[in-house]
Amino acid sequence: MPAVGVVDIPHRLEAEGMIVATIQANPVLGALCGGLIAAAATALGTLPAWFSRGIGERFQDALLGFGAGVMLAASAFSLVLPGLQAAGESGLGPWRSGLLVGAAILAGALAIMLMERWVPHEHFIKGPEGPSPARMKRAWLFVFAICLHNLPEGLAIGAAFASGHSHGVLLTTGIAIQDLPEGLVVAIALMAVGYDRTRAVLVGAGSGLIEPVGAVLGASVLVAAPLLLPVGLGFAAGAMLFVVSHEIIPESHRQGHEQHATSGLMVGFVLMMLLDTALG
Repeated sequence: MPAVGVVDIPHRLEAEGMIVATIQANPVLGALCGGLIAAAATALGTLPAWFSRGIGERFQDALLGFGAGVMLAASAFSLVLPGLQAAGESGLGPWRSGLLVGAAILAGALAIMLMERWVPHEHFIKGPEGPSPARMKRAWLFVFAICLHNLPEGLAIGAAFASGHSHGVLLTTGIAIQDLPEGLVVAIALMAVGYDRTRAVLVGAGSGLIEPVGAVLGASVLVAAPLLLPVGLGFAAGAMLFVVSHEIIPESHRQGHEQHATSGLMVGFVLMMLLDTALG
């Protein structure tokens, strides 16, 4: 008589295969899973802060540069190029495809720019921005800043899954990789400005929860209106590019370690490019 565990193996494999097939067939569910993976990577990245008093400025700037490089490559290879391809497949010529995706990129950047202007938040180095930040507790200002940073990543994951499961998996992989050091940097930065270790780690871990929300939102809109796919991909790319240029690169250069930040950016860009082109 076969052991119960042996009998259960085929059923487990069949159940796992059904789960994978369901995720592949449902872009919104895939986007939710991708967003949760990215959020988990952010939380995992904060854990070393429990055991470390801090990280060197050069290493911190290199990590920020690495994240910027990953996001730049993800914007180009996982969002802009698929957006142009989707526009071409819808019947638009090269010029009209480029203009459509280009306009969407600018719209995405403008949306994050307006959010930066209207929502009070505080950068780790630059300090407060937005209307009346003095009225709000500093912890919430940091939370708003982190959410503004992570929302475009979630939207990008959702848009990528709407364009195809493989695109979504690759972009999720790249964002999760850069979320690991990002979580550590956030937790260390919060500790550096006076937060206790527990609250810094919890806030850093919770900051990634905006990513599944953005992922589901992005995928839901594009699944409901497939003709908006090129626009959605371009919009997500523009939002990410704005965050990279306005937030991450200036933060990584502000302490005078441009060489370390740029080296990190180059490594991050090449790593994400390899993930997207070789595995894709």
